[in-house]
Amino acid sequence: MQQPQRYIAHLDLDSFFVSVEVLNNPSLKGKAIIVGGSKDRGVVSTCSYEARKFGVHSAMPMKKAMELCPNAVLVQGTRGEYSRFSRWVTDIIAAKAPLFEKASIDEFYVDLTGMDKFFDPYKWTIALREEIIDKTQLPISFGLATNKMIAKIATDMAKPNGHLFVPPGMEKAFLEPLPVNKFSGVGEQTYITLKAMGIYLIRDILKFPVATLEKKLGKWGVDLYSKAQGIHTGEVYNYHEAKSISTENTFEESTTDMVFLIKELVRMTEKIAYELRKDEKLTGCIAVKIRYPNFDTTSKQATIPYTFSDDELIPIAIKLFNGLYKKGMPIRLLGVRLTDLTSHALQGSLFYNPEKKKDLYKAIDDVKNKYGRNALQKARTVKKN
Repeated sequence: MQQPQRYIAHLDLDSFFVSVEVLNNPSLKGKAIIVGGSKDRGVVSTCSYEARKFGVHSAMPMKKAMELCPNAVLVQGTRGEYSRFSRWVTDIIAAKAPLFEKASIDEFYVDLTGMDKFFDPYKWTIALREEIIDKTQLPISFGLATNKMIAKIATDMAKPNGHLFVPPGMEKAFLEPLPVNKFSGVGEQTYITLKAMGIYLIRDILKFPVATLEKKLGKWGVDLYSKAQGIHTGEVYNYHEAKSISTENTFEESTTDMVFLIKELVRMTEKIAYELRKDEKLTGCIAVKIRYPNFDTTSKQATIPYTFSDDELIPIAIKLFNGLYKKGMPIRLLGVRLTDLTSHALQGSLFYNPEKKKDLYKAIDDVKNKYGRNALQKARTVKKN
């Protein structure tokens, strides 16, 4: 039986964080905006197209960015609003799309494979985009193609606030004239290596036998050769099937010892926050679960601004516990669960003071990765002799 034609749409909220700031403060519209940390020691998280014209880009030291664009408006970021708008767009897509993946807080893939029997996939995606813009006022671009790789590249070319369709069979022709660093994974060093080989455009890759590319670049060379032909087999993973991260502890003896229970709650939250960062995820919801000796089980959850930080999750877990616990009742089981998971990628640095908190957690996790998860713990969770 012949396989149905694949249609994959990639949707990306243009300058999402800047756009949210402008919606909340219309006086910023049309200005050069930089979102990030302090002027002296911060780094750029993201910036508006107006600021990019001056050479400003993400991860640039703020001091240098302000030198390039001295009239830029510096914005610290409204983290809770980013989460709210992301969920809003997610809900709109979820109500319409047969299968979609939330790749990050501002990026989505929609699989329309087989739906061309009932409607034009391109017109359908245009209508979805228009609905998102109409309801949220956020600019959004999309690319539609036969695979995720082509769709994402098409989205980048459609920006700002546009759309582009690469028809089936046109993948190779679409890619050929593009610079080779359009492929994800072609970083600065790889780009230098490729240019030294005479590979500037994607079409140049196909001038080399695949064996030569493998010899020069290893397995990446084989992958690059396949990509240059427009081949990509990545699947769209259903957002609704995203797994939660959780942990539970059933005590040998039921207890009412609040000092012990809070200590255990902190320990468990710290544990799953570490797992969250290890998976490169953010959570938008935390829940606490309590089971009593009679097996009566209850739980309570809170929707939160996306985070991966212990110090933000722990106070919420404690607050949920205090609101849930029947005072004086012994507890048999305690659990913590994180849901509404999404990839943080670059976005993680937008929610925190990048030069402090993100680096701090990286240092903590490096120690845990090397010496074990318990190598560093919150002071209150350390057992006293």
